[in-house]
Amino acid sequence: MLSDTSHAIDTPQQSARGGTRKTAAWSGVFALSLAAFALIASEFLPVSLLTPIASNLAVTEGQAGQAISVSGFFAVITSLVIASVMGRADRKTMLLMLTGVMMISGTVVALAPNYATLMIGRALIGIVIGGFWSMSAATAMRLVSPSQVPRALSVLNGGNALATVVAAPLGSYLGALIGWRWTFFTVVPVALLVLVWLLVSLPRMPMEHGRAQISPLKLLRRPVVAIGMLGVGLFFMGQFTLFTYLRPYLEGSVRVNVETLSLLLLLIGVMGVFGTVVIGFVLSHAPRLVLVVIPALMALVGLALVFSAASLAVTATLLALWGFLATAAPVAWWTWLTRTLPDDTEAGGGLMVAVIQLAITAGAAFGGLLFDAYGFSTTFMVAAALLLLAAMTAAVPVWIAQR
Repeated sequence: MLSDTSHAIDTPQQSARGGTRKTAAWSGVFALSLAAFALIASEFLPVSLLTPIASNLAVTEGQAGQAISVSGFFAVITSLVIASVMGRADRKTMLLMLTGVMMISGTVVALAPNYATLMIGRALIGIVIGGFWSMSAATAMRLVSPSQVPRALSVLNGGNALATVVAAPLGSYLGALIGWRWTFFTVVPVALLVLVWLLVSLPRMPMEHGRAQISPLKLLRRPVVAIGMLGVGLFFMGQFTLFTYLRPYLEGSVRVNVETLSLLLLLIGVMGVFGTVVIGFVLSHAPRLVLVVIPALMALVGLALVFSAASLAVTATLLALWGFLATAAPVAWWTWLTRTLPDDTEAGGGLMVAVIQLAITAGAAFGGLLFDAYGFSTTFMVAAALLLLAAMTAAVPVWIAQR
């Protein structure tokens, strides 16, 4: 737990506006949850819109997939440098600025006349991703008392889970209804609502004087952290080597139409919500084992998808299991982080964001090259191999913790 949690804003009995702290704080937590929803929706809309984007901008589907890669690259850079660049700037001001950049990004992508402009818009959302996720958990922890932190983090991740449910299927549906450009623009009014809500609900949150700031990269000197981050990176790289190219796989190999595609993506998201509910119970009983079991099972699902294209029912079942596991896995890794680095959660969060986004970037880029050159079979088998390596790597910090 961060050492400034209990006195970063006001006294426990007093809010920034003179009422009870609890009322003001929870409004801010829910505003952060909506921000997470808008951000996740913006980040992964290209997954459900690769085909129309590629067709409209006259690029390959693999090139269109780099829209996720470029956002991941800029998220990595931002997550590592934002704390030192902004110094002791008020965290409320930083969050408001990042929300404004999110609005600009959605507008630039929607109006993009060519591929280069699209990439600029996606780079902007990458900056927001890196900045927001680096400070979101620590911010939520400052808004509530220590005993309420787990609930606050659950609410924050609820926006993530909801976006996972609706972003891909809704993006696919809206893309067919109003076009991919207007689909991207729908995030802008949501971001505007977030901006207003954060403005009125968050108190001032300056960095506390005397609080030493450790560089995220210095945490890698600790062997258990370095090995854990390698496991995180392999997991997300494997996941997005496959997940980024689900739409062309489903349309080209399983032969689904847009309506069925939307239903399949919705199925993945709904099962992801169930995954986040179940993972809380599982983590209370076998928290470390989850880090090994989930990527191992996802590797098996990835291999099975290679051979399931002839059967829509089998493919749908496998994708449901994929969604259940993939959405639960980040909760397990964030739990591991808070228990491994209880006094350096903000620095550890920045490091994990950088690792995750670098892995997403590498997975989407590598997957695009494989998909264009060799098709889905090779792409999915490589993804499965990466997930299996993630399981093997995660077993090391689990073994260390059990000694």
